[in-house]
Amino acid sequence: MTTHTGKDLAAPAARHSGIHCVALCLLSTAATGAGLLLPAALGRALDLLLAHAPATRWVLYCAGLVLLLALLDAGQTVLGGTVDARTTAWLRRRLTGHVLDVGPRAAARFGPGDLVARLVGNASQAGTAPAARAALVAALAGPVGAMVALALIDPWLAAVFLAGTPVLTLLLRAFARDTTECVTRYQKVQGRIAAALSEAIGGHRTIEAAGTTDRETARILRPLPELSRAGYRMWQVQGRAAGQSVAVAPLLQLGVVAVAGVLLTQHRLTVGELLAASRYAVLAAGVGVLVGQLAGLARARAAVGRLGEVLAEPAPVYGTRHLPPGPGTLELRGVTARRGGRAVLDEVDLVVPGGTTLAVVGRSGAGKSLLAALAGRLADPDSGEVLLDGVPLHELSHDDLRRAIGHAFERPALLGGTIEEEIGLGLACPSSDRVRAAAVTARADDFVRRLPAGYATSVADAPRSGGESQRLGLARAFAHGGRLLILDDALSSLDTVTEAQITEALVKGGSGSTRLLVAHRAASAARADAVAWLDDGRVRAVGPHEELWKVAGYRAVFADGGQP
Repeated sequence: MTTHTGKDLAAPAARHSGIHCVALCLLSTAATGAGLLLPAALGRALDLLLAHAPATRWVLYCAGLVLLLALLDAGQTVLGGTVDARTTAWLRRRLTGHVLDVGPRAAARFGPGDLVARLVGNASQAGTAPAARAALVAALAGPVGAMVALALIDPWLAAVFLAGTPVLTLLLRAFARDTTECVTRYQKVQGRIAAALSEAIGGHRTIEAAGTTDRETARILRPLPELSRAGYRMWQVQGRAAGQSVAVAPLLQLGVVAVAGVLLTQHRLTVGELLAASRYAVLAAGVGVLVGQLAGLARARAAVGRLGEVLAEPAPVYGTRHLPPGPGTLELRGVTARRGGRAVLDEVDLVVPGGTTLAVVGRSGAGKSLLAALAGRLADPDSGEVLLDGVPLHELSHDDLRRAIGHAFERPALLGGTIEEEIGLGLACPSSDRVRAAAVTARADDFVRRLPAGYATSVADAPRSGGESQRLGLARAFAHGGRLLILDDALSSLDTVTEAQITEALVKGGSGSTRLLVAHRAASAARADAVAWLDDGRVRAVGPHEELWKVAGYRAVFADGGQP
């Protein structure tokens, strides 16, 4: 998938609604054109009425232009909303897909709360950019067209107005620069508050148990004064620009009307032309419209920049190779993986023969889960290679890789479908028989059948314990099959009897060719064909559990201290 930075994200977003943007630009320009014709028509009608000449046709022209302006304004509103909605939807799909492609690295860098803030709020603001740019063309065309009209009425009128335009230009330029800076700061503080709130929601039970609700509330809301200052500064910039434009624009309008009045006394202008000139002076000094447009563009630009930061995070690149026939031999060659500037795994060499079960054990922080993630290419090493049946994982195509490797986790994500849909998640051709067989192997079939609708029960309506959720995650991994099955602490919430039954099924190879099991209990390690003992980022030893148990340091890894 192509990565877009904040600088070039706006272009593909605009192309997504290209036809609609062109239509909106044409509609806005047509409305501007009608608005420029109206003063001339009003002036002509007034001159005819003052001369007691037939003016019905020009009055009808004026009425027609007013009606046309109303219709064009309605069309702009509908089309502008459509463009905003289409662009926002495209940005959200693009951002969501990229975050899922990048995986845990995105959440680790930005935090779930900040990602949600960018996905919801910033994407909505960034989605207004194409429509704002399309409308900006018409907003600029209005003052330019009005100055041309003033020049056509009398060059002196345009000259008077042009004398003050450099001041207006400088005001608008300063406003655009200051607004972008303020909005960027405001959005960043919003993201920090969202990130803190997300953390608190995830740990609400701990907060409640500790009785620290008030402290957490204060922590979440601590950036509010900074948010207030950024918001105040934003309104201050906009108010200053509006105030300065209010001071300059009326002077320009007054100057044009004064010169027009002098020309009227000299019989170089008619009363109708004076009326038209006064209206064109207002249109030419339409700084208020431009201020609003530029403020919207500044907010959109800042939001696009925040989306671009996420999209700049590189997603994994897949190869085109296919797996040759093989038993599922897993090999790590000189694998080093760093997290937070520390080498969690350092030059790890490990071979898991096809068709065997390897238990990975070690103290907390030894790198067990990271090794499991590298083995299934949920993460990439900083150096070294991970191979499956002799093929480096990064050279495999996405489909081959995901078909070959199944995963089960400590806290499986059950995404909201039915029980059957969740167990069959990711299968190209899920079948009820395959789902039920996997549930039987994971010892989940009994409690699923007791649910109100059995396998058709919605996950949201299925009350379950942590162990039952783990069994559903295991059933999903068993249904997936493949050459390699990776269980990352996926048995931790099971009772000892159920764990023994499932581990026995794993050792017999009923769920996959090769099994990599992150284990915390001595009993689980004892049932594996071999154990890899991780210590201080390296594989300290590989061998049968019975042999390793003779080493005091190995025995100390297991919290229960039990015998094999």
